[in-house]
Amino acid sequence: MSNVKKIIVDIKTGYQCNNHCKFCIQETKRLKGNDKTTKEIIKILEESSDSPRVIFTGGEVTLRSDIFELIRYAKKCGYKKITIQSNGRMFSYVDFCQRMIDAGANQFALSIHGSTSQIHDSLTCAKGSFEQTLKGIRNLKKLKQEVITNTVITKINSKDLINVAKMVAEIKVNTFQLAFLHINPIIQKDPSLIEELVPRYKDVKFYVEAALQVGLDAKVRSGAEAFPFCVLDEKYHGCIIEKYLVTPVYIFENGQKIDFKKMKQDGAKIKGEKCKQCKFYGKCEGPWCEYSKIFDFEEFKPIKI
Repeated sequence: MSNVKKIIVDIKTGYQCNNHCKFCIQETKRLKGNDKTTKEIIKILEESSDSPRVIFTGGEVTLRSDIFELIRYAKKCGYKKITIQSNGRMFSYVDFCQRMIDAGANQFALSIHGSTSQIHDSLTCAKGSFEQTLKGIRNLKKLKQEVITNTVITKINSKDLINVAKMVAEIKVNTFQLAFLHINPIIQKDPSLIEELVPRYKDVKFYVEAALQVGLDAKVRSGAEAFPFCVLDEKYHGCIIEKYLVTPVYIFENGQKIDFKKMKQDGAKIKGEKCKQCKFYGKCEGPWCEYSKIFDFEEFKPIKI
């Protein structure tokens, strides 16, 4: 056993993926394929085995031929929560779901970006991905697994968020999450996509709050990621993920161990001068730094004590 403190271990296994999401944070890295070998991942699992939870992420982890071996090894190391972050397409096969469960995976975080194939597939750029992902969510719930759904908010799907919430609540997922898209990878990939994809907080506020309310009414844990406190009504502040995710997250990527919270504090997210007047200044992380460069900071109003 190592002497690492209790953390969440997030292992980026590689960047290969069978979707081509327009907003993908890893899109510019995908040509590298599965850059970590089985031995490299096993080493990370061993060195961090005092941690309660490991998340296997990509790219798309389900495309790895060694994924079941890695899950079994994580279980052997003593991880209590073994999370698979996925686009969900491979889970449309029940036997694949069962193999994952038998290996030791016990939490599944699947991405769904619309309530119809037209919306979802237009964002993933993968025809048929919606039907596969939706079937995967249903399969895992039928097998009584813990399922988290994640929906990245864009201009394309913002008005559909309430329909997504209703759909996954009906399936009785355990957690429904909305995430404001990362802008930096879009800039690196194709700046012209900013106009097509990046909304303003004030323009999506109504739809986000309505979707969160659907989840709350259905008693589904509902979360909003990358939302400054001032852009949501105080009623929904309990949904802001950064507020309740207090366990440190360390991302293992490209041979580095990255403190996710420190990375955000060091410039990935930013707060304005007026934010110091806000009663949530110590808890709020602010928006992604690129947001304020594209728009401005006038949108963010301090919530006075």
